[in-house]
Amino acid sequence: LLNQQKYLSKVEIFNNQKIHVDMDLFRSMPANIQYYSPRWFFHLTGVQANLEGSFLQVNPHKIINGKIVVLRTFRYRNCFINYKFLNEYENIIFVGLKDEYNDLKKQVRNLEFYDCKDFLEMAQIIKSSKLFLGNLSFGYTIAEGLKIPRLLESVPEFPLVYPNGKNAYDFYFQEHCEKWFSYLYY
Repeated sequence: LLNQQKYLSKVEIFNNQKIHVDMDLFRSMPANIQYYSPRWFFHLTGVQANLEGSFLQVNPHKIINGKIVVLRTFRYRNCFINYKFLNEYENIIFVGLKDEYNDLKKQVRNLEFYDCKDFLEMAQIIKSSKLFLGNLSFGYTIAEGLKIPRLLESVPEFPLVYPNGKNAYDFYFQEHCEKWFSYLYY
């Protein structure tokens, strides 16, 4: 996935190369790091990025396209939300871990599992999707980076991330989840 990014000239495993900007310095900044903000990295680098624009580039998946892509991890689940309403829709694919899929399959009978070979393939599937629905996970970060239509299941007690840009919504309550899903779907 990193090798596909045109703004990176070289990607390699760390082997004592010179570090130009230590991104861990945000941990020692005089800020409350309990809540994540991408703006911390703006202050470290002196670069002000446009969070409404895409920051990932990948080609669409060669086979899988037009699906509703779901990734709901065991972490950061909102207790007010269930995904049972997805039983009214077709072409739903889960791209997370098998045990997370098995858990969600109890609510969503027509959910299909796809075992991505790597994060590049996951990104290609998300890029080719009709929309992405999920909680805070790397899958959501990919959807945000690609700026595809996306919904984020937010957790009231841990509001780490929020969508930026068009066709991006987060929600705390079931009614809002279904409302924004329907809006992006149709």
